[in-house]
Amino acid sequence: MKTIRLLTLALMALFIGSTASAQTQKGNLMVGSDITDFGFNFQKESTIFHVTVNPKLAYFIKDDLALGAYVNLGVQTTGGNGTNVDYGVGALARYYFQDKNIRKMEFSKRVRFFGEANAGFGGSNPASGASTNGVQLGVGPGLSYFITPNVALDALVKYDVIIGGGNSTTSHQLNFGLGFQIFLPTAKARAIMREEMGK
Repeated sequence: MKTIRLLTLALMALFIGSTASAQTQKGNLMVGSDITDFGFNFQKESTIFHVTVNPKLAYFIKDDLALGAYVNLGVQTTGGNGTNVDYGVGALARYYFQDKNIRKMEFSKRVRFFGEANAGFGGSNPASGASTNGVQLGVGPGLSYFITPNVALDALVKYDVIIGGGNSTTSHQLNFGLGFQIFLPTAKARAIMREEMGK
């Protein structure tokens, strides 16, 4: 319940008290998630469900550069034949480009191009077939469309590789993710937390 109230307060603060300052400036927080795969497949004898979520939290250490952490969890049922599980946890970096040549390609003032990279520990464990668990690395380009000054819809194409042990020593994957990010000035985030905790 507290999580729902905290999210509601954060969204209210975003829509009511939007700041005029840049979303990606030093000192802001970025919090959100990508959804790379979601759906149901209805078959005659079983229902197959699949979803992959990738929550993120990052802090802008300087204008346009955020460092933080990510968690990755993917689950797919296989219609009575077991469950495929992908997971990951680690550090991420996101950089919003300011180069004039790149900015010329932005088709709207609400759009910003970025690059994102991650490094951590992860695994790909299908119900049948080769599994891999070990070091997870990823990199790719993306774009953010700011529907409000502090909320952006993201599209991200990322190449991920896992190097380690298991039935296979290497696992490669190209992911296309859609999601959202919320950009909060640190002071506003602290105020929301204090209000939520009743202090």
